Amino acid sequence: MNLTTNYLGMTLKNPIVASSSPLSHNVDSIRRLEDAGASAVVMYSLFEEQIGFDSYYIDYHLTQGIDSYAESISYFPDMQSYNVGPDEYMNLIRRAKEAVDIPIIGSLNGASVGGWTDYATLMEDAGADAVELNVYYLPTNIEISGLEVERLYLDILSAVRQVVTIPIAMKLSPFFSSTANMASRLADHGADGLVLFNRFYQPDFDLEHLKVTPRLVLSNSDDLRLPLRWVAILYGRLKADLAITSGIHTSNDVIKGLMAGAKVTMMASELLQNGLRRIGQVLNELVTWLKDREYESVAQMIGAMSQKHCSEPAAFERANYMKMLQSYRPLN
Repeated sequence: MNLTTNYLGMTLKNPIVASSSPLSHNVDSIRRLEDAGASAVVMYSLFEEQIGFDSYYIDYHLTQGIDSYAESISYFPDMQSYNVGPDEYMNLIRRAKEAVDIPIIGSLNGASVGGWTDYATLMEDAGADAVELNVYYLPTNIEISGLEVERLYLDILSAVRQVVTIPIAMKLSPFFSSTANMASRLADHGADGLVLFNRFYQPDFDLEHLKVTPRLVLSNSDDLRLPLRWVAILYGRLKADLAITSGIHTSNDVIKGLMAGAKVTMMASELLQNGLRRIGQVLNELVTWLKDREYESVAQMIGAMSQKHCSEPAAFERANYMKMLQSYRPLN
């Protein structure tokens, strides 16, 4: 059975990629991901706050209001101790490339052009096979328009595209007013791939101590539906590859993602919850599914249930909304 797929111009041995997570914090863990069957590894993110901690931009935003509320000083993490710094990150990429045969994809996380270009270049120099730009930006300023938010993504992509020759993937937010148009514009600006979707982690309230507390909630298979829908809609319309990075837990999730049109499906929460052995289990189940349905390769199934090839394309859009609601019957 031919499980190979092509993503960002790279031929991968199978469609399961280890997405950005703590599992890539050291070479031994990256080697274990390869041994478990991952076809590529997206490194954990190098944060803008780490690479530009002393810049005016970061200083301005970190110091706003700290004189007014004493507890706000502890709101932001200690950037000096979070993960590792830029030098250590580049060294990790170098050592990972020497230790494994699968592609290593660097990851940059931030919300301004800032030092992205310098560090994308360093990632390329360190041997990264590609770079994933994770624009983790939640616009809370009521003066900022949707057009300005879109321009931020395009500016970051354009700046990085000018200085690196390796492939670039953009990790997108699901909150654009016109997701399809934004995806098209990013592809036109040089994105080789689009990763759907970034998960914005929501704070919670500690009612006992009246504090806002961070709360990490790992994904589940239900989270697949949103990226699945958009990958199916976008498939065949863009010059960029598509990847799904939320809600991939089972072989069925992988199959759905591929059938929608994704070149790869990215897994993290499942591995954190149930161990790296899950990659091999999911791949074995994928092979069984393909054989039972007489597929010869993964490539045959990519996009088979996209809007482009679906017998009922309206199922992906509003036309199916009323039909779905009318079909529901409450329990007595």
